[in-house]
Amino acid sequence: MIQPMIEQKSSEVQSSYDRVADEYARHIYDELQHKPLDRQLLDRFADCIRGKGLACDLGCGPGQVARYLYQRGVATCGVDLSAGMVEQARRLNPGIEFRQGDVRALDVPNEAWGGIAAFYAIVNLPPDDVALALREMERALQPGGLLLLSFHIGDEVSHVKDLWGCPVCLDFHFFPTRDVVSYLRAAGFEVVEIVERDPYPPEVEYQSRRAYIFAHTPAVQATSA
Repeated sequence: MIQPMIEQKSSEVQSSYDRVADEYARHIYDELQHKPLDRQLLDRFADCIRGKGLACDLGCGPGQVARYLYQRGVATCGVDLSAGMVEQARRLNPGIEFRQGDVRALDVPNEAWGGIAAFYAIVNLPPDDVALALREMERALQPGGLLLLSFHIGDEVSHVKDLWGCPVCLDFHFFPTRDVVSYLRAAGFEVVEIVERDPYPPEVEYQSRRAYIFAHTPAVQATSA
């Protein structure tokens, strides 16, 4: 019963991002050039996973994070719920594989990826779905695989009906950092580092505090002879 429920809950989010995909790509694709801390954290992520398997830009949108990692020598793919976003990502990033998929039910084998960069991939999920998504991320990562997760800090839900002139129906969920840490640990992750920042200027992004968490799956334990 889980899969039909997921499909029903995701349909409005998917169709909203399909409608806004063109404008979203136009406004967001070059955002990293204005976000120095984000680049610094992605550089660290790239240095940790380079050569250790495929990294997934999860909730990739038009693929700006995948492109950044790819340009730094990381084998990269992207997954997004929205077919429209996947189309934009493929158009803008030749040479990188993008596919449609739901973070709560990833269509990949166990231990498929060496790393996951999930920038705001959980913002449209209520808490119960966040817990489910993090369990899926843990399943999809190799032992010792690295996750870099970002989200808006808070405890409110913002309902959005318009993005850049496009009609949407989206709930944006803000999370206390301690809650996300609890979800990560319950999913089997070991939290390595938490970074929080104030928003960049209004012309760069929405004015909310942001959190970034580095976490990894447990490494394989060596067995004695």
